[in-house]
Amino acid sequence: MSAYVARMKQMRRMTQPALIALILPTVFVACQREAETSAAPEVRPVRAITVERREAGTPLTFTGRIEAEDEVSLAFRISGRLLESNGKLGDRIEPGQVVARLESQNELNALRQAQAGLAAAQGQLTQARNHFERQETLLGQGWTTRANFDQAKQAQQTAQSQVDAAEAQLKIAHDLVGFTELKADAPGILTATGPSVGEVVQAGQSIFRVARKDGRDAVFDIPSQIIRTAPSDPQISVSLADDPTVTARGRIREVAPQANPATRTFEVKVGLTEPPAAMRLGATVTGRLETVAVPVIEIPATALTRINQQPAVWIVDPANKTVSMRNVDVLRFDQALVAVSQGLDAGELVVTAGVQALHPGQKIRVLGSVP
Repeated sequence: MSAYVARMKQMRRMTQPALIALILPTVFVACQREAETSAAPEVRPVRAITVERREAGTPLTFTGRIEAEDEVSLAFRISGRLLESNGKLGDRIEPGQVVARLESQNELNALRQAQAGLAAAQGQLTQARNHFERQETLLGQGWTTRANFDQAKQAQQTAQSQVDAAEAQLKIAHDLVGFTELKADAPGILTATGPSVGEVVQAGQSIFRVARKDGRDAVFDIPSQIIRTAPSDPQISVSLADDPTVTARGRIREVAPQANPATRTFEVKVGLTEPPAAMRLGATVTGRLETVAVPVIEIPATALTRINQQPAVWIVDPANKTVSMRNVDVLRFDQALVAVSQGLDAGELVVTAGVQALHPGQKIRVLGSVP
């Protein structure tokens, strides 16, 4: 019995190394297959399109407003308390019409003072002139001296200068009284009103805003990119926002030299040719501009990504089924399409779906193609 047990133990010691020798190759082969599997490049499925270049001139539409071609502010030349305001928003005014008045009591007092000063100066001039004439007669007869004559002549000249100064003061006083009335200098329509009756206004403060003449402008806020790419001297079609059947045509008359600091857009004024009466001041209008047709490549907006802070797309190499990233110049874009002016050539394959999961040199498989 003991011999049998010893024999079994000897067999176990001999079997262990043999089993290990058999298992090790199997484990090594399995690890090698796993390493080869993990090292195999991942093939990403994507969607792609073949791009084409074509001539495209897209109409651009903007919303704006109707303003007067010539609009000015009416203001008093002096300060004072507003006594009367005769204008209402939308009123038509005529040249010389009084639209507002200031209290004029102080100016009238100054006018009376100037009139009194002129009367006193004229009295002194009369006295000095009579004295000079007497001295002139006496000098001719030899009854007075040359010194007395010269003194009388100087007194007359001084009195005449005082009269001239008094007349100038009277003219200023008359003007100040006239400045208490605000008159229209040209026909027009009141488009804005300022202070109310009873308020103290300052010289130059706007009391009314007047649209002079009958010219009309359609005013739009346009991005700088559109201004740069727009054709020279384009014709703009303008229509009422609430009634597209009311239309007019015009040309760009003025472009603001500086952008709006808040919106970074430029104010563009389009002078309208014979605008219909329905296009009243302040009406909301829609402007339409046909851009010049230029060769562009349009791609879906989903194909656009960024690299180095610039727009870019993924280009498919059809030979080895890999992708690379390329910067492009975007001419315009919307929610669906992107117009590319430079960076792509006709016939190239551009990834349109799956762009977020790619990296340069990535193996891909275009969905719908044969693997």
